[in-house]
Amino acid sequence: MKRFVAVAALAGWVGLAIQQYLIFYSRWAIDASLLGGLISFFSFFTVLTNTLAVVVLSYAGTKRDSAIKRFFLAPVVSSAVAASIIVVSLAYNLLLRHLWSPEGFQFIADELLHDVMPLLFVIYWWQCVPKGQLRFRHIGAWVIYPLVYFGYVLLRGDLLGQYQYPFIDVLTLGYPQVFVNAGGLLAGFVLVALVVVGLDKRLGRAHSN
Repeated sequence: MKRFVAVAALAGWVGLAIQQYLIFYSRWAIDASLLGGLISFFSFFTVLTNTLAVVVLSYAGTKRDSAIKRFFLAPVVSSAVAASIIVVSLAYNLLLRHLWSPEGFQFIADELLHDVMPLLFVIYWWQCVPKGQLRFRHIGAWVIYPLVYFGYVLLRGDLLGQYQYPFIDVLTLGYPQVFVNAGGLLAGFVLVALVVVGLDKRLGRAHSN
């Protein structure tokens, strides 16, 4: 699995690098701030979650031990990342894919970040993350991540008048509809998290028998 982990980490870093390049290039072309491009880059849930995924995979592929490595490779943390990146793929494919048809490098980045990396990380989680340590109460901590992100994009959108995703665009939809949409996405996240914890318990029992 070491070779698989290395390939998966590389795929994630390549996808993130391409997406960052495309954002920088588009802002350079209009003489806009590159720092603003970097902030915009890390304002996407997809980018943040894929970054967490490649960090986990990168640490999994290294031999040197450290406190930060133990943190990211802890089953509770790795499983939270797994649930998050599954939501990334589901949300994109169900809500966003039909809205545009990316080409060239943008197509490559989109496929890597929304389809390839979720699949590779789920395989990593299934094969490499120790099972039987999760509890349903852990989901309460996991949801802090999407909740904090939602608060951030609302604040950022209010300040800049730009929203990262159309289903949270307050200017177009209004706050009531945006909160309904966010509630639906949060419910989807919790459902995915329940499946992850349920699988962890089942696989943990199977391995102990």
